[in-house]
Amino acid sequence: MLLRFTKMHGLGNDFMVLDLVSQHAHIQPKHAKMWGDRHTGIGFDQLLIVEAPSNPDVDFRYRIFNSDGSEVEQCGNGARCFARFVLDKRLTAKRQIRVETKGGIIELDVRNDGQIGVNMGAPRLVPADIPFQAPEQALSYQVDVDGTPVDLAAVSMGNPHAVLRVSDINTAPVHELGPKIEHHPRFPARVNVGFLQVIDRHRAQLRVWERGAGETQACGTGACAAAVAAISQGWMDSPLLIDLPGGRLSIEWAGPGQPVLMTGPAVRVYEGQVRL
Repeated sequence: MLLRFTKMHGLGNDFMVLDLVSQHAHIQPKHAKMWGDRHTGIGFDQLLIVEAPSNPDVDFRYRIFNSDGSEVEQCGNGARCFARFVLDKRLTAKRQIRVETKGGIIELDVRNDGQIGVNMGAPRLVPADIPFQAPEQALSYQVDVDGTPVDLAAVSMGNPHAVLRVSDINTAPVHELGPKIEHHPRFPARVNVGFLQVIDRHRAQLRVWERGAGETQACGTGACAAAVAAISQGWMDSPLLIDLPGGRLSIEWAGPGQPVLMTGPAVRVYEGQVRL
C-alpha cells in the first residue's frame, strides 16, 4: 500500500505530513520510527497526521509522533505546517482553523502575507498539570542533576517544558544537560528543555532539546514556554522576538490565564509516496 505524504518544515523543524482524511491507514509508532530515520527512511523531527475530527466543534484532529516513535501532545511549528498543508491540499477553504490535539484545542490563522498565527491556549503552570513533581507552584525550581543544582522554570504548552536561562547560547550545555533533564524523574512524562539567552526586553535566542527528537532547528511550543518563563520572571516584556537556529518566531502573551500567540512561517519541501 502506497501512502502520499508531504515533507515540510517550520524554521528547519522538519515534518512528514500524512493526510488520513482522504487516505486510510493505521499508523503505528514503529512506522514513525522507521520513516524518521535520516539514513534509511525519510528523515524528520516529527510525523504529523491529519485526521477527521471526533469533536463537532473543530475542523480536524492532529496527531504527532516523534522520530523515536513516541506520540506527543503538541507541536507549535508542526501546527503552522498543518495549517498550510490542509489549505494546500484543499481539505478546507477556511483560513481560521480549529484543530483538536492530544494537548487540547488550538486555533490556526493563515494570513495573507504567508505567515501563520497559532493561538496555543493558556500555559499550564501548576506542577501536576505539566506534569512536574514539586510541592507547590513557583516561578522557578531547583532540580538536582548529577549532584549539581540547576534552576529552571516548568511550563506546559500542551506538552511539558523546562526553561533554563543561559548567558551564552553558543556555549549552552544543550547536549549535556538536555537529555539528563529530559529523563529526570521529577518530569514523569519526560520534558522538552529550552536554553534561553535574553538579549533585551523584547529579543532572545533559544535552543531546544526536544523530548524524543534531540536538538532541533526550532521548537514552537518551546519558544512559547520560554516566553512565558521570561515574562513571568520579569526578564522580558511582550511581544517577543525569539531567534532559534532555524529562524525567528514572534510570541505574544498578556499574562496568567491568557493565551500564548505565536506567529511564524511554514514551508512545503516536496511531495512523495511511502510504502506501508
